[in-house]
Amino acid sequence: MTGSRAGSVAAVDLGATSGRVMHARVGARTLELTEAARFANTPVRLWEGDRAALHWNVTGLFGHVLDGLAAVARSEPGLASIGVDSWAVDYSLLAGGRLVGEPYHYRDERTERGVSLVHGAVPPEELYREGGLQFLPFNSVYQLAVDRDSGDLDRSDGFLLIPDLLTYWLTGERVAERTNASTTALLAADGRWNDRLIERLGLRRDLFPPLVDAGTGVGRLLPSLDLGFDGDGPVVTAVGSHDTASAVVAVPMDPTRAAYISCGTWGLVGVELEHRVVSDAGRAANFTNEGGVDGRVRYLHNVMGLWLLSESLREWQRRGLPVTLESLLTEAAALPRPADLFDADDPRFLAPGDLPGRIAGWFAERGLRAPASPAGMVRVIIESLAEAFARTVRQAAELTGVPVETINIVGGGSRNALLCQATADRAGVPVVAGPVEATAIGNALVQARAVGFIEGDLETLRALVAATVPLTRYEPAGLRGAAGSASAAAASASAASASAASAPARGAH
Repeated sequence: MTGSRAGSVAAVDLGATSGRVMHARVGARTLELTEAARFANTPVRLWEGDRAALHWNVTGLFGHVLDGLAAVARSEPGLASIGVDSWAVDYSLLAGGRLVGEPYHYRDERTERGVSLVHGAVPPEELYREGGLQFLPFNSVYQLAVDRDSGDLDRSDGFLLIPDLLTYWLTGERVAERTNASTTALLAADGRWNDRLIERLGLRRDLFPPLVDAGTGVGRLLPSLDLGFDGDGPVVTAVGSHDTASAVVAVPMDPTRAAYISCGTWGLVGVELEHRVVSDAGRAANFTNEGGVDGRVRYLHNVMGLWLLSESLREWQRRGLPVTLESLLTEAAALPRPADLFDADDPRFLAPGDLPGRIAGWFAERGLRAPASPAGMVRVIIESLAEAFARTVRQAAELTGVPVETINIVGGGSRNALLCQATADRAGVPVVAGPVEATAIGNALVQARAVGFIEGDLETLRALVAATVPLTRYEPAGLRGAAGSASAAAASASAASASAASAPARGAH
């Protein structure tokens, strides 16, 4: 890596439950991140006729982002670049440059109606061949079908995915960055909008903005925002705007022999490929082909992730139980490994609410006894997630031929020692945990390369991560002896327990 000098960029990283603005200093041998702002991402219920619909408070999020960027400007007025990433699939509709309404949340129940609308026009097998995307009932294509059916598209003149919306508000420029656009199911294999599919679905092609690659300079920060930066202000650079695309940039792996898990609200489990795999076996296993930085393909499957843990904790706290994540993980690690697990991919666990009750119901339906205590429930959640992760890694290897010798876990879940150890034990291969801040790091690295602070391909960028970020390695019990697996996790549970609170939970895909 031969970048001429280190410099500063700002990574705006929005997760499904929280967001942050990170000030990053990056150079050939430098990778330093400082948190400038952290804020909650709390959805809102808005009454719509006969129901309370779930929306994102995206205008509130933008206000927090501006506050964070102003904080960066106070310490680094000569900032070179800003990049924005967020969760996938959700979007805004515009009319005359203004929001038609606050964007819908992917967990809103309206998305269910879109599945039949789309599959009535394009069979799911064909949809998979065209877009390569796994079936999730909230994919953008299904949401757009609902908007078409309701007439909302007729009232709109633009479509922007969430990070592209914030980029528009920062620059006045409308674009669609490819990694996130790939989660709409409306990109063709050549990375362009699939005009034929858009027409068949009765969508308006003129709504969709020009596509750009990660690393493209979109425009200068609007002077009217007056955040305190010097001169013309920083450029706003398109990054891997799907948060998982940015996270995968920062996975310190050899993609020819490793799998990754970007672990937050969702666990995105897969491998990195040069080309899409759209086999019938892949569709049956519900694997997706999503765009990666530099034209790579993220071949992965969504597992429910730490949502199961965080939503269970919220339910216990709503009941008034004096529990914390730290105490529950410590207690759970001291318990024996459960004999019975539940299916972490069961769609009943998607919606907010009483997850411990739904998990107990899953066991009861099969004549099994659910854990009676919160700690017991936490242990069965961790082990069920680890089993789902291990199973999905094996499937990814079988479907692609990638020989998985190591699993890299990044994001908030990389701090959960019990989960990392259980995944290594159940997969039978070592787990390398870290970095926690993978998404913000990947976002910053793509910006730094675009403005000339560093050079090189993804492997070069990953080498910088490996050289500058502490990593933790977990050997599977079969290699180091089964005794002590739980106790080793218990010893580090306290340090691990901040996983859900310390990083923004990742969104869909």
